[in-house]
Amino acid sequence: MPINDTSKALLSHNGLNSQLLSSADSFDNKNQYNSYLSSSSYYQPSNAKITTATTKNYSSTTGYGLVNAAAAVAKAAGKNTFADVPNSGGNNWGADLVNAPEAWNNGYTGKGVVVAVIDTGVDYNHEDLKNNIWTNTKEIAGNGIDDDGNGYVDDVRGWNFVNNNNNTLDQNGHGTHVSGTIAGEKNNYGVTGIAYNAKIMPVKVLNESGSGSYNAIANGIYYAVNNGANVINLSLGGNFSNRTLQNAVEYANSKGVVVVMAAGNDGGSQPNYPARYAKNTGIAVGAVDRNNNLANFSNRSGTNELAYVTAPGVDVYSTVPNNQYASYSGTSMATPHVAGVVALMLSANRSLTPTQVRQIITDTAGNNTQAATASFQIDSISTSSIVKSALASSNYQISATNFSVDHHSVSEITSPAKITHQNNAINSATSLQLHYYNDNIGIKSYNSTDEETPNNSPTNGNNGQLGKFLEQLDQIQKQLEEYRRFLGFSNGKN
Repeated sequence: MPINDTSKALLSHNGLNSQLLSSADSFDNKNQYNSYLSSSSYYQPSNAKITTATTKNYSSTTGYGLVNAAAAVAKAAGKNTFADVPNSGGNNWGADLVNAPEAWNNGYTGKGVVVAVIDTGVDYNHEDLKNNIWTNTKEIAGNGIDDDGNGYVDDVRGWNFVNNNNNTLDQNGHGTHVSGTIAGEKNNYGVTGIAYNAKIMPVKVLNESGSGSYNAIANGIYYAVNNGANVINLSLGGNFSNRTLQNAVEYANSKGVVVVMAAGNDGGSQPNYPARYAKNTGIAVGAVDRNNNLANFSNRSGTNELAYVTAPGVDVYSTVPNNQYASYSGTSMATPHVAGVVALMLSANRSLTPTQVRQIITDTAGNNTQAATASFQIDSISTSSIVKSALASSNYQISATNFSVDHHSVSEITSPAKITHQNNAINSATSLQLHYYNDNIGIKSYNSTDEETPNNSPTNGNNGQLGKFLEQLDQIQKQLEEYRRFLGFSNGKN
């Protein structure tokens, strides 16, 4: 079901120094997060004990917690939780952390499940992937005929929506790395994928520099669904919702396909899009390190309850083109761990619906076995450095920036800031840099209130540098409100 998207929103890895990065993977995390808003900026620990009660132990930071393959697959198969087995060790620490070997030991390896990697393509000739690449058996290779009548000629190994051809090879590395985490072969070298007997369907929507359109991503989702994918991995995203993309994600869900989406690498208080659609559809994924600590770059789950879990996303070792391997970091690297777990679940029970998969994944995740008690004292909240960061890349100045909020009246702000506009000529062509979840790669999206038809008028309050500034102030306000609720202060609203 190809569609025509009128949006000019693009995926790009240009503008890497933008203040509004929303990448899901990162090759180099050096000091990339100093401008991001996070909970650590808002409190000073002390000795006031606060106990929080949440639905199924949902946390606004880590959602439902670390995904647990052993518990999820056992529940999918209608069995008791599997017994522990020795860790694989070495470069397979990610599989160990999510308890994948326990599922393998019980015979669940992803066999018969197709996972579409919608990304920069896949090196389907890689020695650790070549036997686990999906092929379109209804198509005759090289005859120049659309044998199966699906609208794509000779799409034997998926489709390239960047160049509109059947060449899905990866010239970037991102998609190949994601694929290895999902279905790298179980052998005596390289990396073992979470679902090492699953098949990878290559769907190329980003070019060699990591750029592409929302139209390409949406068409890639439709292609994957209509050609037999059971799971879709989306290690990409952006700061703004897009109706075309949302429709495609909802279409996948309606056809029984589970969509797994990276939360983003802004270090923000909530996921980017499409991961934020996990409120109703699909699964959002944040990143943790090998000690199960949330990565500082990972977007948090937020106060609006989502199907959000965490998975290994720091220094993850996996396949890259030309029979090579590398360690990458980001929520892009965490997402395929969860996609792999979903593949294991479906290999145990093919009748599971996306809703049932979401339920099991969240019910069995780590936070449901941990107490929700923490000790804090909010003595003061200083937002001056955060506001300065928000203004760092805009044409505005801020004066009287000493915001002081005490624990007696969180709503009280002394010395309110005065915003002065330095440059009346707003560049309406300025576009925010979003990421496909490498800290070095991004999605470029026109900053518009209507994602389908971006408005380039300088009077659009959501456009250009002013849009950046207002967006970041809005994030500050939302996090302050979140901490008010956390502390039990009334804000006059129900």
